[in-house]
Amino acid sequence: MGVITNNLDFWGEALLGTLTLFFGGGLVALILGIIVGAMRVSPVPIARGVGTFYVNTIRNTPLTLVFFGFAFTLPPLLDVRASGGVQVVFAVAALGIYTATYVAETIRSGINTVPVGQAEAARALGLTFGQVMSLVVLPQAFRSVIPPMMSVFIALLKNTTVAAGFSVMNLGSARDWLSERGENQLVVILWVMVIFVALVLLLSWAQRSLENRWRVAR
Repeated sequence: MGVITNNLDFWGEALLGTLTLFFGGGLVALILGIIVGAMRVSPVPIARGVGTFYVNTIRNTPLTLVFFGFAFTLPPLLDVRASGGVQVVFAVAALGIYTATYVAETIRSGINTVPVGQAEAARALGLTFGQVMSLVVLPQAFRSVIPPMMSVFIALLKNTTVAAGFSVMNLGSARDWLSERGENQLVVILWVMVIFVALVLLLSWAQRSLENRWRVAR
């Protein structure tokens, strides 16, 4: 326990960094993923093409390379200094943009579970594509994709550790920082594992709660 009690300042800052990356990246991924998922099933060919290109390009690019782009390409282009706050913003953007591809595909799979007749009936009533998606299709799609969507966010939580390699403080930074303080690296890694297991269990509990609340009657 000394690894925790003797370094509470570090653990608090690292946990806050991980949660910031998770919630910030998750919000970006959810908003962008819903938009891209809707584009993937849009009747407009250009929208489908853009959505498909985005998903296939970003999803097949390693997350580390996405971080490299934000860490070393954007600052010179935007003429900004990659300070602590800017690095966090770029890390959140990198995680969000990358995870949005998986959110989009999950949303698209949920949209495909909604009977086509419901969308056709909504269009027959005069609803636009946006109204059909927001009022009829997406509410039902969300209820059917809770388990796979939570898996996406669990992966996002673990992917936050990649940001440690780009000087963004989070739990992935624990080994390097605490080894400089003389702590046993194996013990540090085990504590990081315990914290991540606890966070994943919280997400699993949230998944079960949402499933019970929004269960689709069969």
